[in-house]
Amino acid sequence: MRVEGREGRVSFFGDLHPSYAGNVVSAMASAKQGHPLVTEAMRRLPPSAVAAQNLFARLDADLRPTVHAVTRLTPTIVELVVHAPAAARAFRPGQFFRLQNYERPDGHAVAGRLAMEGLALTGAWVDAEAGLVGMVVLEMGGSSDLVACLRPGEPVVLMGPTGAPTHVCGTETVLLAGGGLGNAVLFSIGTAFRAAGSKVLYFAGYKKATDRFKQAEIEAAADRVVWCVDSGDPLPVGRPGDLSFVGTIVEAIEAYGQGRLGETTIPLSSVDRVIAIGSDKMMAAVAQARHDRLAPWLKRGHTGIGSINAPMQCMLKEICAQCLQRHSDPDTGEVRFVFTCADQDQPLDRVDFASLNDRLAQNSASERLGRAWTDLCLKQAGLR
Repeated sequence: MRVEGREGRVSFFGDLHPSYAGNVVSAMASAKQGHPLVTEAMRRLPPSAVAAQNLFARLDADLRPTVHAVTRLTPTIVELVVHAPAAARAFRPGQFFRLQNYERPDGHAVAGRLAMEGLALTGAWVDAEAGLVGMVVLEMGGSSDLVACLRPGEPVVLMGPTGAPTHVCGTETVLLAGGGLGNAVLFSIGTAFRAAGSKVLYFAGYKKATDRFKQAEIEAAADRVVWCVDSGDPLPVGRPGDLSFVGTIVEAIEAYGQGRLGETTIPLSSVDRVIAIGSDKMMAAVAQARHDRLAPWLKRGHTGIGSINAPMQCMLKEICAQCLQRHSDPDTGEVRFVFTCADQDQPLDRVDFASLNDRLAQNSASERLGRAWTDLCLKQAGLR
């Protein structure tokens, strides 16, 4: 091929090369064996200090993420905005990132500095022009609590976007069921569906009224919103046509289908696709209710999708297998396993939610210890 009027070459390593595809060890070997050829090819190019400086400046600007802002949304939820232009341009709704901080952010040791484990954070929104990626974090103890300690300008590691984007169709009526932090994911998905021409009926659920966040963004992502809170007073609605309900998501959908909440301008019988994102128990409840208590109102043959929150480690798509999720075919009983980090949106009727619950609890002892240690360190540092 020719590059800028010169004869050029293209190098490709790892899974892109048939001789090295298949595992991470082979991919690393390909770089070791291939780098002398790349070095020699670059040595034959005419030297240009200006071109090299421009190249590295572009790479630094695009590929070295820094914290832009940290904002507390609720007593337990923080929004993190990272300046990462390449990541912002590549993001599609439904994908996620792997976030870590640096033990030595400026190259020097920092007394009492705590390093977080890799956190899987779904992109809530992006501003591609400004190069910003917005993510919402639930403080569950341990590493997630350290996000609030990040400071603007601080360098971070932001891998991604990874995972598969949510399939968006412009000819459907979509029901979104969000539980707690799951709503941070769904408003970008709902916005994408509406932009493509679909109708969106959004059930936004919370345990407490103080857990609600990004109300305007959720309203913009839906033609109609039903605000749900498990207990207490109904959540106030912000625009005509939206509804409010006290109870679980499933109870809210049932009440809506029965007409107990008022006029159903978007009937459940018109819903082509149900997308549920929340805790494993919440998604399991929605998955089951579609076949019993909600069946009289939902369209027969609709598609049910859940964004599965399996344990994750590398998030590199089919490498470490920490995120394996058990599936069972409802018709044949055939069992198979899928890599959640490669495709987190999975058919609700195939997901083994009992297995998912067990997997999420497998590290509970070490997670409690990590939470207690982190809390103690933050208190001693005056950050709690």
